[in-house]
Parts: sequence; structure tokens; C-alpha cells
Amino acid sequence: MSNYTVESTTVETSDGAAKLHARFFKPKEAEAKAGGGGDDLVIVLVHPFTVLGGCQALLKGMAIRLAERGYKAVTFDMRGAGRSTGRASLTGFAEIKDVIAVCKWVCENLGTRRILLVGSSAGSPIAGSSVDQIEEVVGYVSIGYPFGMLASVLFGRHHKAILQSTKPKLFIMGTQDGFTSVKQLQNKLKSAAGRVETHLIEGASHFQMEGPAYDAQMANLILTFAASL
Repeated sequence: MSNYTVESTTVETSDGAAKLHARFFKPKEAEAKAGGGGDDLVIVLVHPFTVLGGCQALLKGMAIRLAERGYKAVTFDMRGAGRSTGRASLTGFAEIKDVIAVCKWVCENLGTRRILLVGSSAGSPIAGSSVDQIEEVVGYVSIGYPFGMLASVLFGRHHKAILQSTKPKLFIMGTQDGFTSVKQLQNKLKSAAGRVETHLIEGASHFQMEGPAYDAQMANLILTFAASL
């Protein structure tokens, strides 16, 4: 018998351009208490690039592990992905409204004033641009932020927002990430404000880290960071 439940809901964006399909992974009461800091913190996960097939299903494994450890987790399909309506954008700026809408729903319905935003791949720049637009966000985790030159054509205008934010940040990346080299990551983070942590996964590629084989490791890294907030 699982020690978490999953509830589905629909969240409308402020611009009325999309109705977003979201899932709330809720720990059983005993697990939530055992999880310590999980009682008031909600972890909102932002999926990879919709245009390349990204959707919330890719984050299910991580969300389950977070809930099993006592933390409330929320995933959602951004506009144009999965069962959400609307049209995806190429640069991810429209999707910032999606993150803001879901975080607002979380605050209004889950009784929290503390959110940890987690972005995977192209979800990282989108989440990063949302961090300082949502007062309740207390920290940020990036899994495979696409800082490299080619990816920056699409997502370069997002960099400034997260690098200038003073909120605590954790950047997780594989050393064989095809979009961003370790050196590019390090150079970018030299200018980052506030508390900045990095965790490199030896030999892991960009798309490997999006796969289920790394879900447990990603959840552990997220939880360790969450406990420090």
C-alpha cells in the first residue's frame, strides 16, 4: 500500500490563455510528520521543454519519492503540454505565467507560505525567471540548466533573473551534459547572487538525468537542499 495519494486539479492562468492540468502528490499524515520540514514546504516541479515532448509525466518518479519522504509535491503540464490547453512558446516566457498560476494555487489550496521551485532542463530557466515573481518561493533547484551557447539562443534572456536573485539556489548537472559544459556552468555562476550550490554527477548526460534511473538521486539532492531552507 502506497504511503502517498495523488489528486488532480485544473489551474487557469492569469492571462486566460491556458487551463493547466496539475497533480498534487500528498504524503500520508504519518509520513508528513516523519518528514520533518515537509509539513509547511511544498515542492513545485517544472518539466522539460514542451516543444521537445516535455510534460509532467517525466517528473512523476521524483514527485512520488518526495511524497514518500513526507514532502508535498506538485507537478503540472505547462501550456500546450499533456492535458493542458493553450500553445507552448519557444522561449519559455509565456510559461512563467503557468508557474506563477500553479504556485498561487498551491498557496491558496495547500495552506503554505513556503515553496521550493525545481526546474528540469528547459524547465530550469522558466522556473528561474519565476523565482523573484513569487514571494512564497524560498529556494530554487535546477536539474540540467541549459546555459550553453546553442541553448542560450532560446533561453539566454532567462539567465539574468535567476543569477540576480538572492534566494538560495542549487544547480545539479551531469559532467557529460551535451548542452552545458562544467566550465560554462562555473563561469555563469561566478556572477550569481546569494547562496549558490552546485552538484555535479560524474558521467551523466543531459537526457540521462531526465530519466527514471536518476529519480531517486535527484529526490535525495532536492530533499537535502530543502532541509537547509
